[in-house]
Amino acid sequence: METLAPELAPELIATLSAYELERGKPMPSLNHGAVQANIVFEMKTRYRDQFRLLSEINVEIAGRVLVPDIGVFPSMALDLSHDTIVVTQTPLTTIEILSPRQALDDLIDKADAYLAAGVRSCWVVMPKLQGVAVFSAPGTYIFFRGAEVLRDPATGVELPLATLFE
Repeated sequence: METLAPELAPELIATLSAYELERGKPMPSLNHGAVQANIVFEMKTRYRDQFRLLSEINVEIAGRVLVPDIGVFPSMALDLSHDTIVVTQTPLTTIEILSPRQALDDLIDKADAYLAAGVRSCWVVMPKLQGVAVFSAPGTYIFFRGAEVLRDPATGVELPLATLFE
């Protein structure tokens, strides 16, 4: 699994939590968790038959294991008698939520990696701005904010932003 540690100075590594070192990503916050739950709820309510939503799942992307906040996959049945630690199926969409201690550049780089591996769209959610950038290719995105309806052309998903940030 990819970790933050190899890229960071030793003095910064000492300040990271066990969660950050293990998961290779910053620790989520209260707002991060609430927005993530809202997105899963809204997607599940509207698209239950169309998509399987997986939260904090290990996904192998181009030989690396990445952990999107939410992975959106085609609808699939669960086999609860057999589990998978690392999913090798490429998600249709990945959703990343900016954490307070995270750099936006890191999430954009992660979106580029997802897109290069065949993910159709990648959402970068910015709670503090109450906005979402929906990337369809590296450097190509639509930004939704305020009272707008998020429209993901790659999947046809439409969600009112107000419900994601309440």
